[in-house]
Amino acid sequence: MLTYNLTDLGSGPLYEHLYKSIKNDIIQGVIKIGDRLPSKRPFAKNLGVSVITVENAYAQLLAEGFIYSMPKRGFYVSDFENTTEEKKVPFKKGTVPVIGEESPCYADFSSNQTPSDLFPFTIWSKVIREVLNDSRAQLMTNPPCGGIFPLRESIAKYLKEFRGMNVCPEQILVGAGTEYLYGLLIQLLGSDKVYAVENPGYPKLAKIYGSYRVACEWVDMDGSGIRTEQLEEKKVDIVHITPSHHYPTGIVMPVSRRYELLGWASKGDGRYIIEDDYDSELRLSGQPIPTLQSIDISERVIYMNTFTKTLCSTVRISYMVLPQELLMRFYERLSFYSGTVSNFEQYTLARFMEEGKFETHINRLRNYYRLKRDALLEAVHKSKLKAVVSISGEEAGLHFLMDIHTPLEEEEVCSRAKSQGIQLAPLSKYYYGRPGQVKNTYVMNYSSIDMGKADEIMEQLYKSCIE
Repeated sequence: MLTYNLTDLGSGPLYEHLYKSIKNDIIQGVIKIGDRLPSKRPFAKNLGVSVITVENAYAQLLAEGFIYSMPKRGFYVSDFENTTEEKKVPFKKGTVPVIGEESPCYADFSSNQTPSDLFPFTIWSKVIREVLNDSRAQLMTNPPCGGIFPLRESIAKYLKEFRGMNVCPEQILVGAGTEYLYGLLIQLLGSDKVYAVENPGYPKLAKIYGSYRVACEWVDMDGSGIRTEQLEEKKVDIVHITPSHHYPTGIVMPVSRRYELLGWASKGDGRYIIEDDYDSELRLSGQPIPTLQSIDISERVIYMNTFTKTLCSTVRISYMVLPQELLMRFYERLSFYSGTVSNFEQYTLARFMEEGKFETHINRLRNYYRLKRDALLEAVHKSKLKAVVSISGEEAGLHFLMDIHTPLEEEEVCSRAKSQGIQLAPLSKYYYGRPGQVKNTYVMNYSSIDMGKADEIMEQLYKSCIE
């Protein structure tokens, strides 16, 4: 008869120790497949434990499939194939990044990271406390798929006052980042459609479409924006554009091209324009450019924006405004999705906007970034770099283009700059299928640059591209 030492075992139920002992013997082959386990009462007497202890151990083995019961005959070891040890591959630590590593660069022009001192921590934490005190019942209620209504109301009011858009709160859908919203749109509009992105443009967007296995075309740009005739040539159904501030060139689409695009969309069934207004709030000179959605009378524009630029890059709250036809289709087909942004964040942001704190924060950001841009450009003009660079696209958003006149190849400039602690983002990397289109033009994202080091950065950059 089986026997185990069940004395001095420390904490834990006795039956659990017995169950683990028998299970281990079965896995190791000490107890063979088909062997009959001892009857409960004799086994309990032999081990010096209660019958209940044996019954509980057998019950757990039975539940996990290690043994089976035959009426009036007892318990037997199941016939199972133990191949887990052969197939298991030890996990190698460090093979998958768990957290983002900090960049060793002291000047990373490829990053859009928000400086921590820009986030209104004190005000945000105050609003959180208010929400926790005043909205406890609402916080514990599952939000609708499109987001809580107070936040959608706040966004609709904001769009009316600052972007000239007359939209109903019901048209607004809130999601955890624009990448999630793109996925919803593909399901809503159809995977059989041909989608288009700007060339040059944001490379991740094409990767998202590719991950959903939908046809994606790169459409060339000219000085006014995306070329409408290529949309016809490539039989595009859905086009994604950034008309208020193109990324990365900084082009602002003129009204003539906007009406041309709206005309293209209205000529075909199922044609839509996704207007990505990703950093319109941070236009540093003049008034914000009116949205394409605000002049759309055919209901062919899907407006999309995010709070990652205006609050911080780690706040994953974005939203889109759907035309009425698509809104009805969404609720018919996709309303089973749960909301992806927690109530805590939604109610906090809603109150933050309702109390005018968001507007105040935006004004503070504009002033901060305007001063930062001006200081950075002044550092360029004071340095030796002034003689060999030209700047463009500095009026809107948090980046500009810097064209460096140097005999060095682009790869060498980047390599030499990196050795000096400066990370550059060549404009050429944003082009698809057009090698050599531009050389030694760089997208200078300055949001995370330490302006106290501006003069030193420009000196090192000059050495990297000239000396």
